[in-house]
Amino acid sequence: MSHPFRAAASLSGRSVAALSAACGFAVANLYYSQPLLPQMAATFGSDASAQGAIAMLTQAGYAAGLLLFGPLGDRIDRRRLITALLLTNMVGLALCATAANLDGLLAACVVVGLTAVGAQIIIPAVSGLADPALRGQTVGRLMSGLFAGTLLARTASGYVGAHAGWRAMFMLAAVLDAALIALVWRHLPHTRPDSDLSYPKLLASLGQLLKQQPLLREACLAGFLLFAAFNVLWGSLALMLARPPYGYGSEVAGLFGMVGVMGMLASPTIGRLTDHWGGRRVVASAAALVMLAFALVAGSMQGIGFLIAGVVILDLGSRASLVANQTRLYAALPHARGRLNTVFMTCYFLGGAAGSALGTAMAGRFGWSGVASAGVLCAALALGTAAACRRKRASMDQPASGA
Repeated sequence: MSHPFRAAASLSGRSVAALSAACGFAVANLYYSQPLLPQMAATFGSDASAQGAIAMLTQAGYAAGLLLFGPLGDRIDRRRLITALLLTNMVGLALCATAANLDGLLAACVVVGLTAVGAQIIIPAVSGLADPALRGQTVGRLMSGLFAGTLLARTASGYVGAHAGWRAMFMLAAVLDAALIALVWRHLPHTRPDSDLSYPKLLASLGQLLKQQPLLREACLAGFLLFAAFNVLWGSLALMLARPPYGYGSEVAGLFGMVGVMGMLASPTIGRLTDHWGGRRVVASAAALVMLAFALVAGSMQGIGFLIAGVVILDLGSRASLVANQTRLYAALPHARGRLNTVFMTCYFLGGAAGSALGTAMAGRFGWSGVASAGVLCAALALGTAAACRRKRASMDQPASGA
């Protein structure tokens, strides 16, 4: 087994910043649709169920892409892999922009999700180049870029959708993919195989990692639940804002992406807290923040200030959970970072797909109270999981890895 990252020169601060931006542009392709869901469904004469299907299939496609392509990051040159994925992603975005019917749009959304996984290949690669003492901070910088992509994608698409239509946003995204290829090619070094396992054996090893690593199982469950909670709100937000008493369109729905900037700026600090406090404490704190966020969302009918505060706190909690989980996983098995990330992020985005479907269903039937109840339930389960794992580690009287 070779370990190319140990032999490679550390990335410069400029390259880390550029790759942080690349993470943001790559993941943005998942989120352009969220403020546009009512427009997209209306184009084909469809109802709220179509909005839920668009969001769910994009997230589910992403989870499948992580499972299929994530292990290849340990097997082939990451730069070439990301380039191939981005080229295919461009095709998927163009198909979205030109879809003639809902079925065609849904199929194109699966392609977009399937091939939007570049950030999850970049992050473990850069983590492997970082000084171990600064790994949490470096991952935090990359996550700042990734989170900027999730936030600004919604704001940009809401604006473009309001002024030029949702199809124009998808064509613009395809053009941005071309620029992203150049950015990755310039700043991400070539890598040689991190593992000598064949691709089928790499896929099989994912299940073995999940079976053998209790920390991975813990992180996967927490990630599934907390990202489900996040998407309970974001999968239903445009639908709920379009209804009374608000009646807002895609531009305002997209602007809600900006209220999470505070959480984005906190990502490097979260990384440092993880280095010093341990991942489990940070994840438990994140779950508590998510519960608080949905308590505020429950008051959205009383005033939009409750909703804005809830979105800010939800973003902060979601970021804290993700940065802490990824940092402790990368430290656990350095030779299998790509596969660890694949298992974790597959579970994470399966949670996102489930949360999108749940949020749309609860919003359609129960309104804001249904959305809030679903989010609180997910966060409470995550908090309970963290507490149970802490007790189990303590009862074993062993140092808690990732504690």
